Amino acid sequence: MVLNYIWIGFFLVAFAIALVRLCVFGDTDVFPAIMNSTFDTSKTAFEISLGLTGVLSLWLGVMKIGEKGGVVNFLARLLGPVFAKLFPDIPKGHPVVGNIFMNLSANMLGLDNAATPLGLKAMEGMQELNPKKDTASNPMIMFLVLNTSGLTLIPVSVMVYRAQLGAAQPSDVFIPILIATFFSTLAGIVVTSLYQRINLLNRVMLLTLGGMSLFVAAMIWGFSKLDSATMNLVGTNAANILLFLIIMAFILAGVRKRVNVYDAFVEGAKEGFHTAVRIIPYLVAILVAIGVFRASGAMDWAIDGVKAAVTACGFDASWVEALPTAIMKPLSGSGARGMMVDCMTAHGADSFAGRLSCVFQGATDTTFYILAVYFGSVGISRTRHAVACGLLADLAGVLAAIPICYFFFA
Repeated sequence: MVLNYIWIGFFLVAFAIALVRLCVFGDTDVFPAIMNSTFDTSKTAFEISLGLTGVLSLWLGVMKIGEKGGVVNFLARLLGPVFAKLFPDIPKGHPVVGNIFMNLSANMLGLDNAATPLGLKAMEGMQELNPKKDTASNPMIMFLVLNTSGLTLIPVSVMVYRAQLGAAQPSDVFIPILIATFFSTLAGIVVTSLYQRINLLNRVMLLTLGGMSLFVAAMIWGFSKLDSATMNLVGTNAANILLFLIIMAFILAGVRKRVNVYDAFVEGAKEGFHTAVRIIPYLVAILVAIGVFRASGAMDWAIDGVKAAVTACGFDASWVEALPTAIMKPLSGSGARGMMVDCMTAHGADSFAGRLSCVFQGATDTTFYILAVYFGSVGISRTRHAVACGLLADLAGVLAAIPICYFFFA
């Protein structure tokens, strides 16, 4: 419903501003520009979706090998003690823990669309344990906040979009997204734990969160010792090496379990094709609306207004161009994706704004969409503190992304 109003609003505002430009300023080119944008952006949306098909198929195929090879179950057992502390109301060894981990794994790989069916299955399992069927339970809220915090380790789809739009090194945003999503997820866990009175001051959580914090601090310290050219070289190579090691680890795990890795890969890859086809109409809809909005001049007016205010306060305003992605992300994944693509198209995939929009996209998630779909699937009407915790996690990710991108790309 929210996206419906946003979509209509883009067209109404664009039409009003176009009329002002035509009637007041005599700009006779505005309506031809708007119509040209509808054709151009719909073509761009289809081409991007087509380009996604191969990569989604690749990673869903690799995930299927990992699932059958026991990698997922191994990681679930490894994270069992942490999950027991974050989800104390779920009985130890309950099958829903596996569903939760599968969903979070898909999110970590940046496979947003693949994560949704896994998340719905996890919600069904938690609803069976929920004593109040119309009210969100504590495990449900913690699970959704981990989703909305944008827990992304490998932002596959973001890197694909960058490659499609001509980035010299599509994976150069990998390390910044990893750091930004850490702050978002950490904030989400802390805020939700305070609401639910979960004690984080125990050995397991202190070792886990402390270890993660030290790792991120060491990463930032290490990169701070490098010049910008070396930083980009090291960051890009580290991302590519890690991605390939993950693929090899999943394949070797499948071989060890005597899985037919080829058949498993094909089985998973088929889901990637269907996922890529399903997002075409959504991407066309949002990109056409944004294209009309931009061609009318409305986007420039809004950005210029915010930029003037930021500059008047004495701050650098380079980040403002990417702000629409951050604003849209809690409302709609496809809308934020469209904003990210539009930002890279308008300013260049390797521009500061283009890279920052990618980090915004990877560091946060669609809070309202996730809450609506997941809670709606099990009939939850009372969401308690889920919205507040989800939005605070998003805000932490956005606030972290801006200085991180200045550190890496300014």
